[in-house]
Amino acid sequence: MTGSPPDPDPAVTPGLEPGGGVAPGETPPDSGQTSGVSMNESGSSRRVAPMVIFGIIMATIVLLFVATGALLLLTMTGVLH
Repeated sequence: MTGSPPDPDPAVTPGLEPGGGVAPGETPPDSGQTSGVSMNESGSSRRVAPMVIFGIIMATIVLLFVATGALLLLTMTGVLH
C-alpha cells in the first residue's frame, strides 16, 4: 500500500498562482515535515561513568608508579634504610 505524498498537489491547491507562488496575504499550503529528535539520546549520560572510572583507575596507577619510584630513589640514596 502506497501512501499519498506529503506535499499537496499544486494543480488542485487553492490560493496558488501560476508557477507555484502564493498571493500576498495568502497562507501557503502545509507540507509534510520531520522535526525533533528521531532517536533517544539518553545513551550519552551512560558513557560518562565508564570514562570517570577509567580516569580514576589510571590516576591510581600513575600515583602508585610515582610512589614506588620515589621509595626506590630514597632507598638507593640511603635516606630510608
